[in-house]
Amino acid sequence: MRKLLLSGLLAISLSACQINAISTEHTQSTTSTESLLTTGVSDLKLKSIIEADWKIQLDSSPSLAFSEGDASAAGKLADLSPEKLDNINNRKQTLLNTLKGLNRDTLSKEDKINAQILQDQLQNSIDLYKYKDHYLPITAESGFHAYIASIAKARFTTEQDYEHYITKLSNLPKYFAQQTYWLKQGLDSGITPPRVTLDGFEDSISAFMVPVEDSGYFKPFTHYPKHFSQAQKDELTAQGRKIIEQQVLPLYQAFYDFMTKEYIPGARKDIASASLPDGVAFYENRVRYYTTLDMTSDEVHQLGLKEVKRIRAEMQTIIDDLGFEGSFADFLHFLRTDPQFYPKTAEELLKEAAFIAKKADAMLPKYFGKLPRTPYGIQAVPAEIAPKYTTGRYSGSNRDDEPGYYWVNTYALDKRPLYELEALTLHEAVPGHHLQISLNKELTKLPNFRRYSYISAFGEGWGLYSEYLGLEAGFYQDPYSNFGRLTYEMWRAARLVVDTGMHAKGWSRQQALDFMASNTALSMHNVTTEIDRYISWPGQALSYKIGELTIKRLRAQAEKELGEKFDIRAFHDALLENGSVPMSVLEQQVADFISSEKEKIDN
Repeated sequence: MRKLLLSGLLAISLSACQINAISTEHTQSTTSTESLLTTGVSDLKLKSIIEADWKIQLDSSPSLAFSEGDASAAGKLADLSPEKLDNINNRKQTLLNTLKGLNRDTLSKEDKINAQILQDQLQNSIDLYKYKDHYLPITAESGFHAYIASIAKARFTTEQDYEHYITKLSNLPKYFAQQTYWLKQGLDSGITPPRVTLDGFEDSISAFMVPVEDSGYFKPFTHYPKHFSQAQKDELTAQGRKIIEQQVLPLYQAFYDFMTKEYIPGARKDIASASLPDGVAFYENRVRYYTTLDMTSDEVHQLGLKEVKRIRAEMQTIIDDLGFEGSFADFLHFLRTDPQFYPKTAEELLKEAAFIAKKADAMLPKYFGKLPRTPYGIQAVPAEIAPKYTTGRYSGSNRDDEPGYYWVNTYALDKRPLYELEALTLHEAVPGHHLQISLNKELTKLPNFRRYSYISAFGEGWGLYSEYLGLEAGFYQDPYSNFGRLTYEMWRAARLVVDTGMHAKGWSRQQALDFMASNTALSMHNVTTEIDRYISWPGQALSYKIGELTIKRLRAQAEKELGEKFDIRAFHDALLENGSVPMSVLEQQVADFISSEKEKIDN
């Protein structure tokens, strides 16, 4: 096949040479031929690298492979054995070396973006393996034991679907054993989440230690498609009940015992990444990865302090306008303790979120020319992970017959202030994550590794920018809600300070808690869960503010250069047209947009 492709390419090149010979010198013709040949070879090499990378991803994820049509992947769970992970890493290293040696000068603009993003993805995967990230299949929020339970939420329409599910259930003991093996390797080498972030972690395990009939794993056996016979249902239910009772539920008891008796007591005491093996280099690596910029932790820290000062002044203006008598700290105490700001029931919170979401839907045509076809719903954060989970999150779907979901945390309602809900909804639903991620998946021109990828600086920067966009769209009319918007922006600015403070500057956990609590109106419960999240997920929290500041700066640049001809819908479409991209690529996209719009004006 390769010979045929090269022969065809040579034929194209010779045709070009013959045409050029009619009107140019032979030397010029030769140069043209060599250029075309080089261009074609680079294109083919990149295509083969992309295909090889996708094959590795399918090989690593049976669920992804099955969704892409590989019937042999049905019933399988990911193999996390040392041999498998080492094999995957070696294959990626080989691809990365090949990609780095590729001549990109002759690639199209689109393929240059493909090459850069793929190189970043491969390098990150190799870096994480080098720093032994696979020793940490848990975070302060949750872990593999909770995420794997999503296998019970698959689509069940045929008897074979149930048989594949039962096979997955039978493979859970091996999966838990492999993950526990890596946790033990982490204990032995000092690579664990800090002990303090694991307080209450056992609750996320005990939530699964319930009678068979109450287990989420048993739910598929409680309702069947109408065409199933009673005999089919009885047989499948019996199989499901037996395997869940005898194999699945004991896994959670054993994991609970391991975590409470061995892992949590043995977890490291220090909170800083710097205390890990190669920890200083690891954290600087995470800073560059999550910002997609060549920034140091100190540069990020100083930027955070500057943003905190600016936002604090805007917050004080609202306090003054309200005529509140007392200090900034007094106002925060008022917001955190006055019952008027908190929902009485989970239903009230969800309904308020739904009302705001529908208002947000209505704003979209004014600000976007292209909208996604996939709708979204609103759900409570699953109860088993809610206690240590963030206040809200977007959960997408890889299937075209299912919506995305905006998750709202209904645990501890007295810690879920309504004045933050507008900002949260705009960030997680629309015009934030749902809109951006859904449009990304609809970009069928992109290779799969980009359609299903997520670059945090872009995605989270877009989410925070979406909160700001609500100000233009008429949200935050209530001064408390506007203060909530600013407290969310302050939250992201403070992240720059506390994340770098804890991981690179020797800050204590309490120092970080105090800084966050004294500068935002987040409830103390949220402050605590967030700080513990940053401790166990170094660097990720930096992406929000860095991405948002970049998007705002690029918009200001476009508005300045295009003046009255600036079209906000066209600008947003241009930002989203290539999906999730690094900040350097976004810079070029906006430059191209400005140039293109100027040409329209001139013509």
